[in-house]
Amino acid sequence: MKTGGHCSKNGWGDSICLMLNRDEPVNLLRTLFICLLALPLLAEERTLNNGNLVLQDIPKIPDEIRQDLSQHQNVRSASFQAWGTDVRGLFIKTRFGDVTQLHRVDQPGGARSQLTFFDEPLGSVSRKPLNDELIFTMDADGSEFSQVFLMDPATGRWTMLTDGESRNHSVRWARDGSTIAWTSTARNGRSNDIWQMDPDNPRERQMIFESPDGTSWAAIDFARDGKSLLFRNYVSINDVRIHLLDLTTGLSRMLAGGTETRSANYAVGFDAEDKGFFFLTDLGSEYTQLAWAPVDDPSAVKQITTGINWDVEYMVLSDDRKRGAFVVNAGGINELYLFDTKSHRYRQVTELPTGLIGRMRFRPDSHALAMTLNSPRTPSDTFVLTLGRRALDAGELTRWTFSEVGGLDTDRFIDPTLVEFNTFDDRMIPAFYYRPRGEGPHPVVISIHGGPEGQALPGFSSTYQMWLEKLGVAILVPNVRGSAGYGKSYLQLDNGYRREDSVKDIGALLDWIATRSELDKDRVAVFGGSYGGYMVLASSVHYSDRLKAAVDIVGISSFVTFLENTQDYRRDLRRVEYGDERDPDMRAFLNSISPLNNTSKIRIPMLVVQGENDPRVPVSESIQLIEALRENNQTVWYMNALNEGHGYRKKENRDIYQQATVLFLKTHLLGN
Repeated sequence: MKTGGHCSKNGWGDSICLMLNRDEPVNLLRTLFICLLALPLLAEERTLNNGNLVLQDIPKIPDEIRQDLSQHQNVRSASFQAWGTDVRGLFIKTRFGDVTQLHRVDQPGGARSQLTFFDEPLGSVSRKPLNDELIFTMDADGSEFSQVFLMDPATGRWTMLTDGESRNHSVRWARDGSTIAWTSTARNGRSNDIWQMDPDNPRERQMIFESPDGTSWAAIDFARDGKSLLFRNYVSINDVRIHLLDLTTGLSRMLAGGTETRSANYAVGFDAEDKGFFFLTDLGSEYTQLAWAPVDDPSAVKQITTGINWDVEYMVLSDDRKRGAFVVNAGGINELYLFDTKSHRYRQVTELPTGLIGRMRFRPDSHALAMTLNSPRTPSDTFVLTLGRRALDAGELTRWTFSEVGGLDTDRFIDPTLVEFNTFDDRMIPAFYYRPRGEGPHPVVISIHGGPEGQALPGFSSTYQMWLEKLGVAILVPNVRGSAGYGKSYLQLDNGYRREDSVKDIGALLDWIATRSELDKDRVAVFGGSYGGYMVLASSVHYSDRLKAAVDIVGISSFVTFLENTQDYRRDLRRVEYGDERDPDMRAFLNSISPLNNTSKIRIPMLVVQGENDPRVPVSESIQLIEALRENNQTVWYMNALNEGHGYRKKENRDIYQQATVLFLKTHLLGN
């Protein structure tokens, strides 16, 4: 068993040890290797942050920009993670240094007592039933090959339970705290199998379900007696199946979903008697609804929330299974409902502020519900809702944390408004519109979400508020076809050979901008990450004559090379969404629409941002793109963080990335 350190494989195959065992010569060799790889592309290159941040053709950032953005870059948040067993204190994640760590708070507005002090941000956190031991996950340098750790918060001592090399996630405790189940690629580095262990005896861990394919499998809930397990098979966003595993015999059977009744089904947990289970399903509906079914006859489904014509996004159950709480996504605004698990009645809690609801958990005695709340004017903070004797009774909402906003006057923050614009097939596309003060005409940044099965939501964004104040730009955040939250038909409108229909929606948004007198149609930039990065590149291919600049963050430049090089454990999942590149016809189509094969049509300056250890969109996607653009004499600023993955999680890297983005927009969008 290894204690006191954490090692994980990164994208280059060498072992990067963080904390006590960091190997600086390895980092130096990696930096040298990247520089050698990029030699054909180099113009001017600098390295920052101890050699971890490589910048090519990015001018030195003026001191006035760094100073001007300082307040916005020092906003914090405090997200709820778990209750303590004493029903007084709770655990949160917040950042006082460079990365997010675990803290305990014992009363509303109380001091945050830091419990972990790692160089890497923590992932998921869950408390052991019946005592305060915690399980958390953490990776190295953004590789997403997370390991599972057990920690005693009273002493701060921790132990790594997994092998230090495989990818591990989705940890679930048995209800008596005797064992955990989780997903791991330990068997072969590719398959998402389900494993089980007693955290006190991690050497005796065993695989309890062997994945038969490359899709995602994850444990959801143990029965009260610990003899059976609900688990999920995620094939695609439109095809999610629920299974039941008999832990005594090892046999499993499907409870919901499948090829004949293709639908998205997300298990919540067993009911109080373990005779039925609650789940979320879009079977027979455009929207995801809460449902219940008996374990012995799972086809006898009872749809519960048929009167709510929006997605029920997620649900939690109390420890005694007498109460539930679920969140509804009503056009991008979250609504909270309390639920009586016996009568199946529910009611909305209207006392909450308008905004977004994050992680929720009932207190161990079931008389309070903790949650993370977020609004356009307030960062994520932890709140507690007291509950009455009856399942549907709600009391007072109390704010437990008050996150710092860098001294900013949040009353001057700009709230987005919801607009719609007509697209090429007479469909109305929703977008959130942040309009700056003044008459204009204002330059515009179109910010495109990733996924593609994601949804832009009107939550707190210090970045957007920074752009509004410091650059005076208007910001449009569309939910183009393929976005979640608007029904399963809308979700599937960009699948397969219809991939570029979502790009046409950006063209329609450019048409809408041209009709607005307060917006400057001649100064528009596109911005996005991951799949949103692909959308930025594709928009640059099709609309360079209507755009001034583009910011591509870990974007897909070629669907074929992306599918060939993304990590093995997720390749089949992405083929369902984008198409199978092994099929000759699909391969030809994917090549035809890939921005890499159309760079001659890109005629605008571009900022490309990448994380070296990205397991999802490999660094090669950015390298091949900037090489092609520079061969065409296009202006490209390139930033690569050698200690990051799919996005920047370390503050020192994130600060420079945000400063460079502002400088890029000032230079190429505003023209100053």
